[in-house]
Amino acid sequence: MPIHPTAIVDPSARIDESAVVGPYCIIGAEVEIGTRTRLMANLYLEGPTRIGEDNLFYPYSTVGLASQDKKYAGERAETRIGDRNTIREFVSIHRGTEGGGLVTRIGNDNWIQAYGHIAHDVQIGDHTTLGNAVTFAGHVVVGNWATISAFSAVHQFCRIGPHAFIGGFSVVTQDVLPFSTTVSPRESRIFGANSTGLERRGFSPETIESLQRAFRLLTRSGLNTSQAVERIRAEVPLCAELDELLRFIESCERGFIK
Repeated sequence: MPIHPTAIVDPSARIDESAVVGPYCIIGAEVEIGTRTRLMANLYLEGPTRIGEDNLFYPYSTVGLASQDKKYAGERAETRIGDRNTIREFVSIHRGTEGGGLVTRIGNDNWIQAYGHIAHDVQIGDHTTLGNAVTFAGHVVVGNWATISAFSAVHQFCRIGPHAFIGGFSVVTQDVLPFSTTVSPRESRIFGANSTGLERRGFSPETIESLQRAFRLLTRSGLNTSQAVERIRAEVPLCAELDELLRFIESCERGFIK
């Protein structure tokens, strides 16, 4: 097993024979590291933490440390990271808390750039891109294929819908709608569908146009949300993505960004 002689590994850690542990890494008790995952150097991991296959961790990140939530009282909580994720320099990922299900979870094929912060009980799906210094407070939920640009901050308990794009330096205090482009220099605003991203991922022109029409009714018609949703159901051709958007709106508890 390629473990550098300067690394410190707890005897209870379970590390696959094909994993690579670089210089000056510290791996604590109850850490599991899967096939071909590589820790480049100077990483600090605490358990219980489960890391899957083919992940790449750049130097100086911390994984599985105790939450910064003042209510955290040392209860047993976990960090789970899936497969094929790239974690860049100085990323911090905290384990869960009792108030959030005891698990912080990151899915598969995510790209988390330098200085990112994944707080307690955050749930990240698959294929997301988090820019430099993106910061999540606790309990944030991020849908598949979401892109959050550099230096953006997301308030606790907010949801980022799938395929959403958030512009750089945004301050997100409410849910971000699926498939949308949202930018917030000071206050978040929605600018319509995430057309470029949806086109790149193979969504049909008809689907994108339906979403654009729905966003226009939600944000530019002067209607309140209930009236806009009624108009969307009556006037916009229904598709699976539009149905997902409407269900997301109906389940919002913090409101959503317009």
